[in-house]
Amino acid sequence: MSVAQCVTWPDQRSLVAGVARNIVDLLVDVQKHGGVGGASGNDGMARIVLTGGGAGIGVLAELAVLDHAATQTAETFPVDAVDWTRVHVFFGDERYVPADHPERNEGQADAALLDHVGIPADHVHRFPVPTPGEDPTGPGLDAAAGAYAATLAEFAPAGFDLHLLGMGPEGHINSLFPHTPELNSPEQVVAVRDCPKPPPERVSLTLSAISSARQVWMLVCGGSKREAAGHAVSGDDPAQWPAAGARGCVGTVVHVDAGADPR
Repeated sequence: MSVAQCVTWPDQRSLVAGVARNIVDLLVDVQKHGGVGGASGNDGMARIVLTGGGAGIGVLAELAVLDHAATQTAETFPVDAVDWTRVHVFFGDERYVPADHPERNEGQADAALLDHVGIPADHVHRFPVPTPGEDPTGPGLDAAAGAYAATLAEFAPAGFDLHLLGMGPEGHINSLFPHTPELNSPEQVVAVRDCPKPPPERVSLTLSAISSARQVWMLVCGGSKREAAGHAVSGDDPAQWPAAGARGCVGTVVHVDAGADPR
């Protein structure tokens, strides 16, 4: 496994602000010059996979701030700004719970960013939700994974321009945990049962899907994640440290604050 680039920020606030600015630069560049494109090649659309967690949601909130500032100063001080009508948004994983459940990543992303920028509703690709009264451990969970795989095949057939990832202290990414069968799946999307973190039923993009992204950026903060960050950078055994298997096809960056710096 190749070694990832490690970028250290003084603290989480600096990381959030810096990564958000870098995302703006990347998305603007894709919209100007082309990225992974769609089924027919370059279509001027940028494709990004969002992540939750403190740093992930912080980055989304900062993107909303940057977008508002760019809009307010556009006439007097032109700056690069993302055209959100030409962005497709995906999610790295999701809890298989009702749409209004507070632990769903999409609700947090809506509140932090998506409700505040002009992105078309049909460009935000959400995971299916269980029907009322459905047993979340049943076949509906597998159907949800299959439906999202079909979504990727339609709207991101060549992969993503950027996949953002958070990481747990044990190195988990999306809903891929150490020593679980989902790590070895050849599929792009998997149903996850008996997840070590509640709620136990989830749907997740796999390492295969992550590797289809041109850029993979991990957001890692805090001393409890220092050891896992070191393994993520060096590319050790993904069975033990799933983040170590997260690699973009062009570049991989592990963004850490000073507390999580493994060096």
